Order: sequence, then structure tokens, then C-alpha cells
Amino acid sequence: MTLVAGVDSSTQSCKVLVVDPETGHIRAQGGAPHPDATEVEPRHWWTAFTTASEATGVWRDVRAVSVAAQQHGMVALDGAGDVVRPALLWNDTRSADQARALVAELGGQAWADAVGSVPLPSFTVTKLAWLAEHEPANAERVAQVLLPHDWLTWRLLGCPEMAVTDRSDASGTGYWSPSEGGYRPDLLTRAFGRVPRTPRVLAPAEAAGRAAG
Repeated sequence: MTLVAGVDSSTQSCKVLVVDPETGHIRAQGGAPHPDATEVEPRHWWTAFTTASEATGVWRDVRAVSVAAQQHGMVALDGAGDVVRPALLWNDTRSADQARALVAELGGQAWADAVGSVPLPSFTVTKLAWLAEHEPANAERVAQVLLPHDWLTWRLLGCPEMAVTDRSDASGTGYWSPSEGGYRPDLLTRAFGRVPRTPRVLAPAEAAGRAAG
């Protein structure tokens, strides 16, 4: 039987729901907790996903997966795809000073016009500014920046060279313009001092790819 699955990798846990696409009947579900913290090693998300998916007992029959996850967090990878430091989650507010500085430098209206929102400590752009200011050695190692959602999808796809994201997640970074449909490298440079690699933004109905294995 062909089944489809929805994955919710939230702040507190990973939940997997497996459904029969023909009838909408729920066939199975599983879940596993995430660490209770504002910064987390991404490997814990993968462990929770693996545990939750295996707990369904029918994962081998799943043929399509949709992934949803927490937004805004900063997952910094080096050139080899290794995590530079624990991911800063949306609820980590250590970048409050950087958020205020970015707004003061450019102006709140200018930010709103550029990306549809004004930087807050939860946004990825402010976390990158914090990293550049407080952990310059780690910042120097960063080759690619993902969100938690992007990282889990990237792992599912076998860690390809180019990660992918969607418009919803991209619009919450603080350096992607919904009106222009593209990243704003000038804002990334303002916050981080340079432009690391960012995920390709998928079209609304575009599949991310095929899962590895």
C-alpha cells in the first residue's frame, strides 16, 4: 500500500503522521522529544525524526513526505556540511542588541519595505549578526546558513550540495524579499559582513527531491 507522511519537527518534539492518500485514513503516528533548550545540536532533530518515523511501523510503505518545522532558527554549516555550532532557535533572544542595531542603522520602514518585516531577536538575520560579533572564529567557518526545516529536509535528501527551502521559511529569515522573490545579499552583508550560501527557494508546487536511500 502507498502511504504519505507529514512530519512536524517543532521546538519541543518531532511528530510523524502517516495517512492513506486515497481515503485520508490515519494509518499510524509516532513522536519523539527534542531537547528543552534555546540552542540545540541539529543531530538531535535527526535522532527524533528517526525514532518517530520508525515508531509508526509502516515507514517502509511511505512514498511521499511533507516536512514542516520551527522557523527562524540559525543552522550554520561549514564547507564540508558540518555544523559549526549548536543551532540558535527562534526563542533564543541573545541577539536583541543586534536587532536594535540593525533597525537603527537602516530604519524600521526600510526593513519593512525590503523584506516585509522589521528584525526581531527571533529572526535569522539578527542571529547571524550576533555570531559575527561574538563568535568571529565560528562566523569565519560558515559556508552555508539553513533554517531547522531546511536542515531536516537536507538530511532527508542525503545532504546535497544545494539545500532547498520554501517561501514561508525564507520570508522569516530577514534577508529574503517576498515582493522581489529573491534574497537580499545587501542585508546579509550588513548583518554578517559577507554572503554565505543560502538554500534555493522552491516554487509553490515544486518537490524538494527524492529521499536518500
